[in-house]
Amino acid sequence: MIDVERRLFFGRSLSVGALALLAGCDLTDDDDVQRALNGISRWNDRVQAALFNPNRLAPTYSESAVIRDFRSNAYYGEDKVPQIDGQSYKLELAGLIADKRPWTLDQLYALPQETQITRHVCVEGWSMIGKWSGVPLRVFLERVGADLSAKYVGFLCADGYYGSLDMPSALHRQTILAFKFADRTLPPRLGFPMRVRVPTKLGFKNPKLITAIFVTNRFPGGFWEDRGYNWFSGT
Repeated sequence: MIDVERRLFFGRSLSVGALALLAGCDLTDDDDVQRALNGISRWNDRVQAALFNPNRLAPTYSESAVIRDFRSNAYYGEDKVPQIDGQSYKLELAGLIADKRPWTLDQLYALPQETQITRHVCVEGWSMIGKWSGVPLRVFLERVGADLSAKYVGFLCADGYYGSLDMPSALHRQTILAFKFADRTLPPRLGFPMRVRVPTKLGFKNPKLITAIFVTNRFPGGFWEDRGYNWFSGT
């Protein structure tokens, strides 16, 4: 699997200039190649972060464009999706957050919600338009007293997945904690009880089955990013 990820990375991230950086490396030496790739990835992150416009919105679509049978994607099959008990569920908070009391689903559902119809773009080469509803992540972070000057917002998930966003992307007006898909409560395969919906990022930056949120200045990485994907991964 790691070899597949590396091939994806080569195919999608390396520019001609970046490949030139590899010219001095023995491509049979995994350590040299990995160091070069890590350096290119960090450079790529910095460039994408510098180009990111927090006021620029991702395209939105009409209701007729919504794909009802939305594709589920994970590193495991649908029969392995964790089943979370909504009655006992509590969202845990950690890091640079003033009020770390856990949140029940009823408390989360009582927050102001918005709906968006946006395109989900997967790094594997497919995309689908979906209708997502939930609370803007900015509203939630403000409500719990998160340090909005911190660098990162991180997410832990019930399936062992984890991910993170830069703070400007977390505060983008289209970034939401989604509770519904197509006006219905998220099914487990799409991330019940909630997922991050970030239409300005590739699909793997939209963690599902979220159980904890933390704010930090320490780089938190991510499930796929720690396996070679570019961390910023804007669309």
